[in-house]
Amino acid sequence: MPALLGPWTLLVLGGVLEMVWAIGFKYVGRDAPLWQQGGVVLALAGSMTLLFLAMKQLPAGTAYAVWTGIGALGVATVGILVFKEPATLARIVFLALILIGIVGLKATSSGS
Repeated sequence: MPALLGPWTLLVLGGVLEMVWAIGFKYVGRDAPLWQQGGVVLALAGSMTLLFLAMKQLPAGTAYAVWTGIGALGVATVGILVFKEPATLARIVFLALILIGIVGLKATSSGS
C-alpha cells in the first residue's frame, strides 16, 4: 500500500512540529495548564514520528539536517517576527544560509 504522504512532505510537517515544540519549551512553563504542556508533548512526539517515517525513505543525514534546519529557521523567524528578537544583518544572512542548505540538500537528494 503506497504511503499517503511522500517522505519530503512528512519531513516538512515534522519540521513544522519541531518549531511548535521548541517554541513551546520556551513559553510553556511548569505552571502552565495541562493542555498546553500536553500540546508541547504531542508536538514533540509527532515531530519525531514524522522524522522517523521520512527516514525510512530518505538518507538519515539528509533527513535529520533538513528537519533540524526547518526547526531552527522557523523558530528564529518566529522569534524575529512575533517575539521581537533582534533582526541583525548577520542573523538574517546566517538564516538565509540555513535555507540555502535545506534547498540544496533537497535538490541533491537521492531519496524519493
